[in-house]
Amino acid sequence: MSAIIRKIVTVVEETQMEMGRQVSPPTRRAAAIAVIENPFAGQYVEDLSPLIAIGEELGELLSKRAVAALGIDGAKAQSYGKAAAVGENGELEHAAAILHPKMGAPVRKVLSKGAALIPSSKKRGGPGTTLDIPLGHKDAAFVRSHFDGMEVQINDAPRANEIMVAVAVTDSGRPLPRVGGLTVAEIKGEDGLR
Repeated sequence: MSAIIRKIVTVVEETQMEMGRQVSPPTRRAAAIAVIENPFAGQYVEDLSPLIAIGEELGELLSKRAVAALGIDGAKAQSYGKAAAVGENGELEHAAAILHPKMGAPVRKVLSKGAALIPSSKKRGGPGTTLDIPLGHKDAAFVRSHFDGMEVQINDAPRANEIMVAVAVTDSGRPLPRVGGLTVAEIKGEDGLR
């Protein structure tokens, strides 16, 4: 089963100044969001494998869109995250089926690595629901400068029988990070932690 996509929205956020200080180079993050039909809205279905396959499909599509929006090669991406919101006739397990079993592999392929878990969130809501996409460094979860999030919203999604699915990537960490911890230069990228 392929996703029936009503719309795709891509958002790029660039921070050039923070607390009156210039951010150089600017920090940039992008999210690609697909609004899809929920084939299981309003019903309990034991086998969610069609949604798992949709997650794999959207992992590739959305990560390619987000990387293209940043104008970088996928290998240059530093952080990633994913999120989904089901409309009122869906259940959280529908979001989980899309986000977890198979979405990660194509995202990592587009980004040429990704040793760390992809942070995720899921929720239920109506049109205008805000997605808070958690972000973490793609190769080392302990890089504190990359603990972040990106908020996105589509005014008419998700409708009752839809799912809003997002992948976000960055070319950097937070603007002006200074809480210590493992730095990008110290990453080994072997265990997904350090």
